[in-house]
Amino acid sequence: MTPSAMTAAAVTRRLKSPLPETRNVFRSSESLDMEPTTEDEGNFLAIVDTRLTPEQEERLRVPDAVYPRQHSTLAVHWHPEFIPIPLVRERMAAMFPAVEEELCIPTQHNELLELDGFSGVEVDCFSEEFSQKIQLLAHFRTEKVAQAAAFRAMLEHTADYRRTQLDCLLEALGGAAQGGRGQPARQAAAQCGADGRSVAFTAAVARKLRTLIERHRGKMDRHSLKNKLVRNFLNRMRGKYDDIFIDRAQAYVNAVKTAVKAAFPPGYYYGTREIIEEIRGLGGCIVIPHPEQFWPVLLAGYDVDGYEVWNPQSRRYTEFLVSVVAEQNRNRPNNRRELLIFMGDDCHMSEKILPPTEQDPLKAGREVGLQPEWDDLKLRKKLITDQACRACVIRRYTERLSG
Repeated sequence: MTPSAMTAAAVTRRLKSPLPETRNVFRSSESLDMEPTTEDEGNFLAIVDTRLTPEQEERLRVPDAVYPRQHSTLAVHWHPEFIPIPLVRERMAAMFPAVEEELCIPTQHNELLELDGFSGVEVDCFSEEFSQKIQLLAHFRTEKVAQAAAFRAMLEHTADYRRTQLDCLLEALGGAAQGGRGQPARQAAAQCGADGRSVAFTAAVARKLRTLIERHRGKMDRHSLKNKLVRNFLNRMRGKYDDIFIDRAQAYVNAVKTAVKAAFPPGYYYGTREIIEEIRGLGGCIVIPHPEQFWPVLLAGYDVDGYEVWNPQSRRYTEFLVSVVAEQNRNRPNNRRELLIFMGDDCHMSEKILPPTEQDPLKAGREVGLQPEWDDLKLRKKLITDQACRACVIRRYTERLSG
């Protein structure tokens, strides 16, 4: 089993086990070249290259499984990243050969994309009521956002967050032993138990990555400038360094990433109600994704069209969330439209072209339009009672988008 395919519990057990002496493990007393080597540069360029090989294109066209009994496809929460949407459509056609009706809208992070007359985006914003960053899924008829200059400017401002966050992460990792700049990294090291080897190693890796980014910034696709660049670069070092050591370095990087996100100034984002007002002004519709990650949003009274009750990373409280939506509809004022129930596959397409050892196992198995909870026997009766079948939601939401 490859390290990336292991369960979280298995990885935790390995992180707590002693490091083997039979393979190369970085020592805190060693020095790692600060300047990128030829091998480092080759690994970096391979990671940030968004061109697809014929083999990758074929891998995208051919799904791992086929679902001939699925007749409706609702896909309003997924991320093409740099994968061409026509290839995604080919994959979906192969996966769901019997589909009779569908609603498929891409929702790139903070970037409007269009498909089949609809446009969508996942927007980061900040809710002052409970002091937390959340996301909104916004969907439109494409003609309604053709001239939406103000909204696009808001999205571009927010998109800078993800690129800025990578810079902050690399600065925190690289400055772990250098005064104030490394404060988030030192806190993360204490919380996750990272030793001096992991801290020194990832600091050197971060400084290499900063050099490589500056060297190639003008030639890189902006979708490459994400936090997972660090993860993918470390994974390229498996074999040269022991897998358990790289796992420990990855755990430390994840802890630092969490600390950096928490420290990011909330004033950078537009307010949730401000974003909602802009979307409504353009005739758009709004869905709250994975609300179990920020429970207070259920009580905030936002003007939205529905909630996502299931998501591959938010699926513990699906039945409860269905009940919450039903209860809110029963108590909803007559002048407010009923809330709809959604499920989101949250698929990140670029994971599918990575080598197995570099994939995020929690994301690699997601597929656009695949939401098995719609057919769960325990949940299905409750969904039908609340008129929340997949086909019903497709028809009702399409009507709203077309209104």
